[in-house]
Amino acid sequence: MSDTKSYIISLRDTIPDDKLATIKDEVKKMGGVITTEFELIKAFTVKLPSIHTAAISKFPDVIAVEEDSEVHIN
Repeated sequence: MSDTKSYIISLRDTIPDDKLATIKDEVKKMGGVITTEFELIKAFTVKLPSIHTAAISKFPDVIAVEEDSEVHIN
């Protein structure tokens, strides 16, 4: 079984709300749990089994699926 990690899913700025809702529904069907929804950019974070990231990255309005991580400034 694939391990679950946190990912940032970035979407096209022009994605209509109905398509955004459809993508979120599909992610949930794959076992994803949306943890953060961003308002200034079209993106959200999700805890998701790693096995599904390739499929999500092929959705037409998805720009990127990246593993979420902490960022540090020295």
